[in-house]
Amino acid sequence: MSDTPSLGIIGGSGLYAFPGLQDAEQITPNTPYGNPTSPIVIGTLSGKRVAFLARHGLGHIYTPTEVNYRANIYALKMLGVKRLVSISACGSLREDFAPGSIVIPDQLVDFTRKRESSFFGEGMVVHLSTADPYCENLSKLTHQAVSAAGGQVHFGSVLVTIEGPRFSTKAESNLFRSWGMSIVGMTACPEAFLAREAGMCYTTMAHVTDYDVWHLTEEAVSVEMVVRTLQANTALAQQAIRIMVENLTEEVTCDCATSLKDALITHKGSIPSEVRQKYQFLIGDTD
Repeated sequence: MSDTPSLGIIGGSGLYAFPGLQDAEQITPNTPYGNPTSPIVIGTLSGKRVAFLARHGLGHIYTPTEVNYRANIYALKMLGVKRLVSISACGSLREDFAPGSIVIPDQLVDFTRKRESSFFGEGMVVHLSTADPYCENLSKLTHQAVSAAGGQVHFGSVLVTIEGPRFSTKAESNLFRSWGMSIVGMTACPEAFLAREAGMCYTTMAHVTDYDVWHLTEEAVSVEMVVRTLQANTALAQQAIRIMVENLTEEVTCDCATSLKDALITHKGSIPSEVRQKYQFLIGDTD
């Protein structure tokens, strides 16, 4: 058995209490962007190593804006993670995406304003292609796993990421609906873009907790509503992850790992040596 995690999972700390997780240990890698928002728990599940990270810290102490997304993704990359599943709450902007169901989106709209969305800068410019921000192969595998676990799951939709930590106004919610958005969350951006820069396959398992605030006959979103639904879906998410791990193969057949190929636009001779050294772990030989 390889010590390299076959799958990385970013979600709530409740996922750590995983039935059947063996040989668990905590690691806090030191990255160029600081420490991740929580220790990374690595353990053995169905004969394979997996890595869990609590996005908002143990005890949920960081707002969506305060999350150190760069450190989180970089730390998982340091551990050798190639596939990454984000488990998060979302509000539904569609009647047919009912609370309690799960959505595997295939598109993103970034409505955040205050977040660092790239590892690069300081004299090295990278223009990343994010036309399709999610890994299609990993998304399909996640959809199949949730379905096999007995969840009501929808595949393909647009997730709009808002800054938070407040919920949307009714005007904002209806605006997103008029734009064709399907679900609204607070953490997919820049997480998905950073994972792509790091050459990692990335997908979102979005748990629908509410109808946001647009629905005329349903209660507006609240913290109590979100927590209640997430707690109810924890066992489902854990079973889906177990099925995913069992079905994972070592070979990665998508192009996510080569996402930086031809993305570097800065002339090599213009990049300061210390900057090149800082980013060498990410760029490898792709520049």
